[in-house]
Amino acid sequence: MATTLSAPGQAVRQNKSRHLGVALLVIATAQLMVVLDATIVTVALPHIQAALGFSGTGLEWVVNAYALTLGGLLLLGGRAGDVLGRRRMFVTGLLIFSAASLAGGFATSQAWLLAARAVQGAGAAIVAPAALALIATTFPEGRQRSRAMGVYAAMSVAGAAAGLIAGGLLVAYASWRWVLFVNVPIGFVVALAAPAVLPVASGQRGGRFDLPGAITGTTAVAGLVYGLSNAATSPDGTSHWGDANVLAALTASAVLLAAFAAIETRSRHALLPIRLLRSRDRLGAYLVLLGVGTAVFGVFFFVTLFVQDVWGYSALRTGLAFLPLTAAMFVASGAAAALVPRIGARPMLLAGAAASAAGLYWLSRMTEHGTYPGGLLGPTLLIGVALGLLIVPVQLVALARVPQADAGAAASLVNVGRQVGGSIGLAVLGTVAWTVFADSARAHVSAVARAASPKSAAALQAAAYRHALWVGFDRAFLVAAAIAVLTLFVAIATIRTRRADLAGR
Repeated sequence: MATTLSAPGQAVRQNKSRHLGVALLVIATAQLMVVLDATIVTVALPHIQAALGFSGTGLEWVVNAYALTLGGLLLLGGRAGDVLGRRRMFVTGLLIFSAASLAGGFATSQAWLLAARAVQGAGAAIVAPAALALIATTFPEGRQRSRAMGVYAAMSVAGAAAGLIAGGLLVAYASWRWVLFVNVPIGFVVALAAPAVLPVASGQRGGRFDLPGAITGTTAVAGLVYGLSNAATSPDGTSHWGDANVLAALTASAVLLAAFAAIETRSRHALLPIRLLRSRDRLGAYLVLLGVGTAVFGVFFFVTLFVQDVWGYSALRTGLAFLPLTAAMFVASGAAAALVPRIGARPMLLAGAAASAAGLYWLSRMTEHGTYPGGLLGPTLLIGVALGLLIVPVQLVALARVPQADAGAAASLVNVGRQVGGSIGLAVLGTVAWTVFADSARAHVSAVARAASPKSAAALQAAAYRHALWVGFDRAFLVAAAIAVLTLFVAIATIRTRRADLAGR
């Protein structure tokens, strides 16, 4: 293989377009599995709680165990691909992920399931950066890589909606265990197909791991995700930002991040080469991804709650409500992939960031008495278009002209930005939503107390609950729109990538 991503090696150049198509199918399927598993389990949580006896707080760890190991090990997983070979680590990660899914499906105790979910996250942390790095090293810069990145980006977002739909179907017609079992045949088939269609020993360069950097970096990101996951205000209005565990996790994360930065500037085998951040365009791309994760991906959680708790949707109907967003995302990703080689990344980035802000503001206009066609369909379509226009070019910018030896590390930063951004979004938007919800609910207590009969009191209480949820989520969506505007300003100030920088040579 050549020494830079912009000069693909002879073996890659000789691949027929048919082989590249199969390679993309393998990579995209793996990415879909990783993203899908973050949401597919959510629909099954009540059934898991009933089967294994989880408490309310314990149940959260079925989701957090996956998120923590995924977020914490991404940097290490990306560097492992650079050192040991991306195809090798891609297959290894898929096998770990699939085996853990099989084990989790057979779980008979809480500890068993949580351990399996943690190992799933570790496998995903190996697969995700390897998949993105393989696109960068397998597909030449220009139209081929832009199209491949469009498919990858669509899978990255579509997986969340697909998880809700698949989870609803599996729980309704099979068992909660099948939300884990479904990964097994797909994962093993993709792992068997990968050696036949992906470059041999892609990225393997030998060398040593940066052990001090791996320990501090992994622990820092895991602590940050943990602290943010537990910091958000509860639905009863109780703030957890001052909790000892949250403060300890966030403080330790800050100290470890500082130590990690100091180690990386001196290490000869850095887990995160500082040279990757010296490009203003690349740094800007990572900040944009962080902003998108904060503003958009956290909103999916609250839209899911809104349509179920306010509009009374079932889990399956909730998943289906996201289908238009997924379709818009696919169409816009394809358009972005075709347009980036013609007009460059910056116009697409700015258009996507502006559209995401507009879509989130529009989303805040939903009402408790609204309907899907009149209240949710338009905003979700616009947000889907925005994500399609935004994610493809920002990932191309993040990986443009990266030395092949650093492709895994660069790809892991893309995934870290989304993962940490999503955690920040849930913490910040959750605090806004539940604080406003609790204040609004308390304001209606006196009206319920003055009710003439228990029946009217119950009706007033239900109406007050739905109204309070709407008010809280409305404020959260407005804050998300403001974050999207800030992301737009970051893109304007930092992204200067020219069309020629992404066109290949």
